[in-house]
Amino acid sequence: SKLAALFEHPLYTIPIPEVTEKDKLFVVNPMEKFSLRSSGSDEWVSSSKAETLLPTGKTAYDTYPSWLKFHVGINRYELYPRQDPLMPTLLQDLATQRIVSSVQKSGGTQLKLIMTFPNYGQALFKPMKQTRDQETPIDFFYFSDFERHNAEIAAFHLDRILDFRRIPPVSGRLVNITKEIRDITTDKKLAKTFFISPAGNVCFYGECSYYCSTEHAICGKPDRLEGSMAALLPDKALAKRRSWRSPWRRSYHKSKKAEWELNPNYCAQVRETPPYDRGHRLLDLIDMAVLDFLMGNMDRHHYETFEKFGNDTFLLHLDNGRGFGTHSRDEPSILAPLRQCCSIKRSTYLRLQLLATQPYRLSDLLREALATDPLAPILAEPHLRALDRRLGKVLAAVGRCLAG
Repeated sequence: SKLAALFEHPLYTIPIPEVTEKDKLFVVNPMEKFSLRSSGSDEWVSSSKAETLLPTGKTAYDTYPSWLKFHVGINRYELYPRQDPLMPTLLQDLATQRIVSSVQKSGGTQLKLIMTFPNYGQALFKPMKQTRDQETPIDFFYFSDFERHNAEIAAFHLDRILDFRRIPPVSGRLVNITKEIRDITTDKKLAKTFFISPAGNVCFYGECSYYCSTEHAICGKPDRLEGSMAALLPDKALAKRRSWRSPWRRSYHKSKKAEWELNPNYCAQVRETPPYDRGHRLLDLIDMAVLDFLMGNMDRHHYETFEKFGNDTFLLHLDNGRGFGTHSRDEPSILAPLRQCCSIKRSTYLRLQLLATQPYRLSDLLREALATDPLAPILAEPHLRALDRRLGKVLAAVGRCLAG
């Protein structure tokens, strides 16, 4: 396994700083335990009386469902650990756990559902909009592109291979529209949008600002539907997140350009603006630009951080559905933060160089990682090949900075 070898490489075993109590997102009450309801149902309860039901020697943490272990593990330095023994379990839960509720997530331009499991875990479901071999038409503006379920899955694995670990875990899943959405939804607005298509397939379109109409309906075959299931982050009431507008945000206008596209010295003013004037925030933003360039994602207008950690923490790379839309062309403007600032983390640069070598070729690693997903193959081969080409362009950009 190339992937196993990668994660054992010295560049992937650099320890994070020591995690103190104040560096943890949650400080857990060690006495709080979870147990199955005694009725034999598969619902979890938080119970201080669970003590008597626990096999001896088990800690409270052992009783937590996988989603809660994921939340409890988040700290100032990483969303989840590198060698995370929990990851296979969490991904399997996302792919297989019984869905007890499906409601539409409010906001956004496209249809997304929040699905709940019997153990109170929740996932964000993005339905399939495009087949693997379709490319975004060349005349489409980035803001009118579809969000792709397979892009969400591939982005999670790519982010992990780059050792950023800033995207919440995502698994593909085959859902039954009738039994797992229509029949169990309590969302009245969503329920009104189901219909049977002329081909006899079950369809629905929900309510949203752009792509929610019969022309853009999501249809099953006849009711089986592919989608991505992303583990939800802790509720904002428990762990506040701050949304930051990206300095390299696009104009989202058909003819206007953003300031960074017109001003070659744009980075100089970003460097003087908080929070980019100190710490590693700007370098984290450049990491994100590298990730976005590799997958061709032009839609990075905002990013988020956990408020508890202030400015000294990682960026969350959320909403990656507009990645992997084109493989036949690259979008150099995504790399603007790297090119204009001529800065990159040493650790990121060394890992990118490693991923350009034969034993650790990026396309091979991502292909191997994606092969374990229930909906494999996730990406068409040309997308995987494009990664190696784009990685070469990132390294060339850094080379020009070093030479200059």
